[in-house]
Amino acid sequence: MTSSEHTGWFKSSYSGGSQAECLEVAPGHPHVPVRDSKAAHGPALVFSRSGWAAFVGAVKDGHIEG
Repeated sequence: MTSSEHTGWFKSSYSGGSQAECLEVAPGHPHVPVRDSKAAHGPALVFSRSGWAAFVGAVKDGHIEG
């Protein structure tokens, strides 16, 4: 899926300060589309809401290095 199929992208508040590691999410969709901000016209990963919540929880809990 290309990221141009979604609207409303915003940069994660947890993205790196150097702008080298920026993640964008497009809310308001049945699933959670995620893309690399440096590749705005490239592909997007699409997670189920429960899958995205599990991923974010694992990162916050230190199970996955972010």
